[in-house]
Amino acid sequence: MRYPDLDLDLLRSFVAVAGEGSFTAAGNALGLTQSAISLKIKRLEEVVGKRVFVRTSRSIALTRDGELLLVYARRLLALNDEAVRRLITPPMSGHLRLGVADHFVPQHLAPILSRFARTYPEVRLEVEVGRSQELRAACEKGLLDLAIGKRREGETAGTPIWTETLAWVGAEDFTPPDPRGRPLPLAMLPAGCMFRDRALTLLSQNNLAHEIVYTSASLLGVIAAAQAGFAITVLGRSSLPPDLREIPGLPPLGTAEMAIFGDAAGRSALAAPLVGFIRESLAATLGLRPAA
Repeated sequence: MRYPDLDLDLLRSFVAVAGEGSFTAAGNALGLTQSAISLKIKRLEEVVGKRVFVRTSRSIALTRDGELLLVYARRLLALNDEAVRRLITPPMSGHLRLGVADHFVPQHLAPILSRFARTYPEVRLEVEVGRSQELRAACEKGLLDLAIGKRREGETAGTPIWTETLAWVGAEDFTPPDPRGRPLPLAMLPAGCMFRDRALTLLSQNNLAHEIVYTSASLLGVIAAAQAGFAITVLGRSSLPPDLREIPGLPPLGTAEMAIFGDAAGRSALAAPLVGFIRESLAATLGLRPAA
């Protein structure tokens, strides 16, 4: 049996609609009209023989088949973009020292950097993962060329590259304590962490009893405490492991800006492709939106 070929142009429109949540917004993102996007989705549904969206006058949602297709569509687009980039991008060589905050999509960073290394084999990339404030300090001392980390609200340093929605997360079986009894147990990074400061401020402003019962200098340690059901913590939604869930009923945490810091010490020819590669990879695999 010969299966039909999937058209990458149709898949790109499909991924855009799934990410933007509407045909109009997807059209704006791709420079197409709403009707053009609708035709592409209709054609895609004809090719696969399945409905990929459930549409109403007010909303649009993926069908179960659409959810399955989305996983493959993102992978196919990422592979296509990697192949084309490898073929058309001028050869580059050099050494770039990059610091990456541990909150920055930890489970997706290694595969992204691996693809970058395959695309630019002559670039020697040295990566250090740590806390934002420490990495930024290393940049200022010339120990790193670039650092990707969190930017506090109102801060103007650095160049924003991604906006991340934050969430309270805990184990699947975690039950928040009665607010009239035991305080809400928290697992946090040490003092100075932006996520920690925001969480504590919001809980205090809403008169919600809380206490930090677990502190770790490692994000993996904080996540482990949450996975064990010992406490809840704050993560970006794109960093949510499969065995943690969002905890409802707590004050909204808003968003956090991820930015790039440092001037790359004359290595902008290497830095720009790396930053662009990371942004495009996250858009393709996770649907994350670039910061304005």
